[in-house]
Amino acid sequence: MADDYELIDSGDGRKFERFGAYTLVRPCSQALWRPRNAEAWKTASATFDREDGNRWHGRHSLPESWNIETAGIRFKLSGTDFGHLGIFPEQREQWKWIRDNVSGAAGTSVLNLFAYSGGSTIAAAQGGADVCHLDAAKGMVQWARENAALNGLQDRPIRWIVDDAHKFLRRENRRGRRYDAVIFDPPTFGRGANGELYKIERDLQETLALIRGVLSGKPLFVLFTSHTPGLSCRVAENIVRQAFPACRRIESGEMLLGDMCPSGIYCRGVF
Repeated sequence: MADDYELIDSGDGRKFERFGAYTLVRPCSQALWRPRNAEAWKTASATFDREDGNRWHGRHSLPESWNIETAGIRFKLSGTDFGHLGIFPEQREQWKWIRDNVSGAAGTSVLNLFAYSGGSTIAAAQGGADVCHLDAAKGMVQWARENAALNGLQDRPIRWIVDDAHKFLRRENRRGRRYDAVIFDPPTFGRGANGELYKIERDLQETLALIRGVLSGKPLFVLFTSHTPGLSCRVAENIVRQAFPACRRIESGEMLLGDMCPSGIYCRGVF
């Protein structure tokens, strides 16, 4: 399987990564160790820092957009003003897990909330699921649609929704629409499609309650991922265990870049 992503090195609060033909240095707050080979970082195609506001250096060396493949999924990348590229490669193991766990389950319906550029949506669709992809940002939903097309999934049954997650979930509940699996990666702080404010410490419990309301009678799994600082695997397990007591197995861990750079946590509840 082709893989155009590589964590080359990390340390001093930064990460040095390869995305296809381009190498980038970007912030990584948990990389408190020293780089293995700091000299090699000087060869990076471009760097991004937040030391004096969000700022790229050498951005002219990057094309407006380019494509890579990782974990069996093709992505369009582009250097945004916030240093993001349209991919969170620490999610690669989750995408493989999603694809494996919906494969062979005919008619599986998957809801992907806070869905960003669609890695989890594409993985579920590759596994044969019917998917509902929701994000509050219209531009990100369009980006995800382009990624789906890159993967030959433009004709798959994927609903593309631009909306506030809570408003959407309430409507789905009233309509009686149910899902066999729900994937959610709520922001630490974010805004909905019409400016609605989301704070994870205030709103997560409502998110969980609304997700319970749209689960089918025989669900497969829920997958909770987070990049919120201070939210540990143990906390995530406690949250999922309490919110979904019917889960027969709960597994959690750190999402890693390479084998050493923690970049968030996951918790999977299997029914």
